[in-house]
Amino acid sequence: MNISKADIQREVSFKASRSGGKGGQNVNKVSTKVELNFDIDASQLFTDEEKLILHTKFDSRLNKDGYIQVICDEERSQYLNREKALEKLHALMVKAFEKTKPRKATKVSRAAKAARLDQKKLHAGKKENRRKNFDY
Repeated sequence: MNISKADIQREVSFKASRSGGKGGQNVNKVSTKVELNFDIDASQLFTDEEKLILHTKFDSRLNKDGYIQVICDEERSQYLNREKALEKLHALMVKAFEKTKPRKATKVSRAAKAARLDQKKLHAGKKENRRKNFDY
């Protein structure tokens, strides 16, 4: 899947609002918090199969309108927050289409089992020696 941030940027909508956090008086005056909304169904970037994959992967991230929503209020400037939100969305998209490697089942080696049992015997021996020293 070759999707660039520029392609995604054409299909997202931004909404700015005042945010909390660092910035002092700047926070109270300037709308720096950015909400990025991406409509999967209206997107021209993906085929129907890819849209279905995105819906299943981002099921918990979709808002009531069916948009993927990314909120960023980490920086003091709206521009930087827009860029960070776009990067987050791009990373989510790339990760959604990554193929997971199947796990190969492995066995614990005979030597590892023997070493573990030896350690258990040593530990049990220590406990046993402590018990014999007490007279009740």
